[in-house]
Amino acid sequence: MAGNSKRKGAIKKTGKGNPTAGSGGRRRQGLEGKGPTPRAEDRPNHKKYKMAQAADRRQSGRPKRRNDDGPELVVGRNSVVELLRANVPVVSLQVAEGIDRDDRIREIFQLAADLHVPLLEVARVELDRITSGAVHQGIAAKLEAYDYADPDDLLDLAAERGEPPLVVILDGITDPRNLGAIVRSAAGFGAHGVVIPERRAAHMTAAAWKTSAGAAARVPVARATNLTRQIKAYQDAGLMVIGLAADGDVALPDTDLLDGPLAVVIGSEGKGLSRLVGENCDQLVSIPMSSTLESLNAGVAAGITLYAISQARA
Repeated sequence: MAGNSKRKGAIKKTGKGNPTAGSGGRRRQGLEGKGPTPRAEDRPNHKKYKMAQAADRRQSGRPKRRNDDGPELVVGRNSVVELLRANVPVVSLQVAEGIDRDDRIREIFQLAADLHVPLLEVARVELDRITSGAVHQGIAAKLEAYDYADPDDLLDLAAERGEPPLVVILDGITDPRNLGAIVRSAAGFGAHGVVIPERRAAHMTAAAWKTSAGAAARVPVARATNLTRQIKAYQDAGLMVIGLAADGDVALPDTDLLDGPLAVVIGSEGKGLSRLVGENCDQLVSIPMSSTLESLNAGVAAGITLYAISQARA
C-alpha cells in the first residue's frame, strides 16, 4: 500500500524518461514573456481602437485636401461653370459617363470648347475615386499647381519696366478670396507682384483665381520661406517697407515714401501685422477713417493703399 501512494511534489517519469515537476517542464514555453503590451489604439477590443477606426471611416468619406504644390480638383456643376466663366486656367474636365446634360452641363461643354479645355469621359466609379468621394455631380475640373515666382523676380520685373519697385507683402492672410482681391488691386494699380508666406497663409487656389478676375495671370505671386528675412532682403535691395496698422505713426496721405522703391505689408483683418514683421517695417502707416470702424477688410485696405501710391507716383 505504501508502494502505490504518491508523495506530494514527487517527480513523475514521462514515457521518454524526461522528468517534469508540476508545470515547469511541459508548459515552460507558455510562461515566457510575449513582449511589450500593445498600445490601446492597436488592440481591437479596446475603446480607443474602435474610436480610431470610426474616425478613419468618417475621414475616408470626405474629399482629401490637396497638397499645396499639387494639382487641385474643383467639383460640382456650379463650381465648374463659375471657373470657366472667370477664365481660370483649367487643364482638363473629367466627365462621368452618361451624365445628364442639363443647362449647366451644356454651358460647361460650350465654355470648354471656346477655351480649348479637353473633356475626358470617365466611369462614375473612377470619378468617385479621384475626387475622394466628394459630391461631384458627374463633373470635376483639374487645375495645375500655381507656378509661384521667386521674390527677387518681382524686382527684376520692375527693372525691366524701368519703374521703381512696388511689392505687396501679405502677413497672415488666410482667406484665398482676400488674396485674389489683393492680386486684382495689385494689377489695377501697377504693383509688380505679391509676396505670401509658404506656411499658414492663403495660396493661389481656385477661389483666389476666381476673385482675382483674371489678374492672377498678369501679376506674379511669389512665396517666401520667412517674411522677416524677405523684408530685410528687400531693404538691402533699396526698398522702403511700410506696414499698414490701425495705430500707425503716419496717416497714409502724409507719408513721403510712396513714390520711391516700396514694399507694402498688409496684415490680417483680425490680428493685423505680426510682431516681428511690424518691428522690421521702416514705417507704420494708418488709413484715416471718419467712423469708429476698427479695421478694414484686407482686400479693401490694399486697394485704398495702392490707389494712394499710384496717385503719389503719377
